[in-house]
Amino acid sequence: MTDTFGFLIFAFAAILAFEAVNGWTDAPNAVATVVSTRVLAPVAAVIMAGVFNLLGALSGTAVATTIGKDIVDIQAISLETVAAAALAVVFWSSFAAYLSLPTSESHGIVAGIAGAAVQVAGWDVIIWDGWTKVFTGVGVAVMGGFGGGFLLMILILWLFYRSSPSRSRRVFGWLQLGSSAFMAWSHGTADGQKAIGVMAMALAIYNDTPTSEFSVPLWVILLGAGTLGLSTATGGWRIIRTLGMRVTHLETYQGFAAEAAAATTLAVTSRFGIPLSTTHTIGTAIMGVGATRRVSAVRWGVAYNIVAAWVLTFPICFGLGWLIALIIPD
Repeated sequence: MTDTFGFLIFAFAAILAFEAVNGWTDAPNAVATVVSTRVLAPVAAVIMAGVFNLLGALSGTAVATTIGKDIVDIQAISLETVAAAALAVVFWSSFAAYLSLPTSESHGIVAGIAGAAVQVAGWDVIIWDGWTKVFTGVGVAVMGGFGGGFLLMILILWLFYRSSPSRSRRVFGWLQLGSSAFMAWSHGTADGQKAIGVMAMALAIYNDTPTSEFSVPLWVILLGAGTLGLSTATGGWRIIRTLGMRVTHLETYQGFAAEAAAATTLAVTSRFGIPLSTTHTIGTAIMGVGATRRVSAVRWGVAYNIVAAWVLTFPICFGLGWLIALIIPD
């Protein structure tokens, strides 16, 4: 059996590797716009993102609880399921990052968990009520990101249409410091909770904890949040160029609008335990902001490649989770 203390350590190592990849591939979600608008230097931006990612991950456990007990029946799976799911995301996200494509670790981990769990225990292991939250998150990310960015940008243009370009850059340069910190904190509340939830799942499986008694220990929160904060500080400059520079050109007021819309969406949904994708949210917010100038202002070819990577994440991570669970010995 894989449900031994030694395999628990292996599962935790795989989960922390997932959290590390989450940090260095999703760090650009929090700092891409503030770097592209030259409000902060790259090193300062990723350090700030690391600190606020840590604080965000410490702020609650609603998303962690959803991931840990509402995606699959933890009474029917083993630690190999958890390890296989985490490794599936590590492989896929690392490959996508090499291609400069921002993927969704949120959707990767739930798909990996589902694929590994189906291989171990069959389709009956899936908890469809929990998946309702996942699919709700996809829609909310697109509407809250694109729609929020678009509407906030219209409001800013209306309020500041008489301001000189130099004054607008100065004002929104300061405001973007706050919005980028808010974005990093929100990333911690959303994506930072994913690995924490999976570690709590592994502990529940190892200790044979009933689902009704599922909880997230403080030391698990600290371990996951600390790993995310440290890995975020390593950055991910290839993805920063994709999100912050190749999708559309951003000025400071546009960067503020994108970050504020995305961060607000993430902060609200995380309180309801909806595992939203930070990548989806900030990516669509940048598209929404760019579309307020003209439709052609968004480089839709780049955007298409990003969306394709998002769509592929579900089946690829499901398949990788299933395959790795098959390979890992019982």
